[in-house]
Amino acid sequence: MTSELQYSCVVPVYNEEGSLPLIREELLPVLRELAGEFELLFVDDGSTDRSPEILLEFLREIPECVVHRLDRNRGLSSALDAGFRLARGEVIISLDADLQNDPADIPLLLSKLGEADLVIGWRADRKDKFVKRVSSRIANGVRNLLTDEVVHDSTCPLKVFRREVYRSIKMFDGLHRFFPTLVKLEGFRIAEVEVSHRPRRAGVSKYGVWNRVFKGLRDLRTVRWMKKNTLRYKSERVRP
Repeated sequence: MTSELQYSCVVPVYNEEGSLPLIREELLPVLRELAGEFELLFVDDGSTDRSPEILLEFLREIPECVVHRLDRNRGLSSALDAGFRLARGEVIISLDADLQNDPADIPLLLSKLGEADLVIGWRADRKDKFVKRVSSRIANGVRNLLTDEVVHDSTCPLKVFRREVYRSIKMFDGLHRFFPTLVKLEGFRIAEVEVSHRPRRAGVSKYGVWNRVFKGLRDLRTVRWMKKNTLRYKSERVRP
C-alpha cells in the first residue's frame, strides 16, 4: 500500500465476534471494487469476547487491514475519533461492525460526495426493535427542533466524508450523535442519501433508551450552546 490512500474504511468494534466474519464476506468485495487503494481500519474498543483474535486473523490474511486497540472500553465516540484521526485515506468511510447497513450502499454515498463534504445514510425503513426505533425517532426529532437542523438520521453509522472535514472539528464523548451539526458549524456542506437497513444478525445492541435518548438530550445542551456561540463575522481589508 502507498502512504497516501484514496479511502479509509473505519469500523469500530466492541464485542462483535459474531458479526466480524460478515465483513470479510460483504464489505471487503465492495471496497476492492472502488477506484483507488484503501485501508480497512478496525478500532477495537476494549472487546472482551473473541473479537481481538478474529481481528488478528484479519491482520494476517487481509493485506489492507489495519487494527488499533484502545486501552479499555472507552465508548463509541472515542473509537470513532481514534479511527478518523488515524485514517490515512483522502476519503473516510464509516460503518458499524454489525453490518446492519449494507456495504453495497457505499458507492451510492461516494457518488454524492462531489455535492457535499459529508454524506450521511438515512435509514428510512429501519429494521430495529420497536423501542429502538421509537427512541431514535424521538431523539432525532428533538435534536432537529433544538438545533434548527433538518437531518433525518444523524446517528446512521454509514457516512462518507473528506478527511479534512474531521480534522476541522473536535470530538467529545457523546458528540458523535451530533456529527452533522458539528460539521456544518465549520462551514461544510452535508447531504443525506436513503440507504437500506437490515436486522442485526449476530451479537446484541450496545445502546438502550438511557444512552440513546436521555444522555443524548443532556449532550444536546452543549451542542446548542456551541451553535449559539459560534463566531460568525466577515472582514474586509481596508486599502488607501
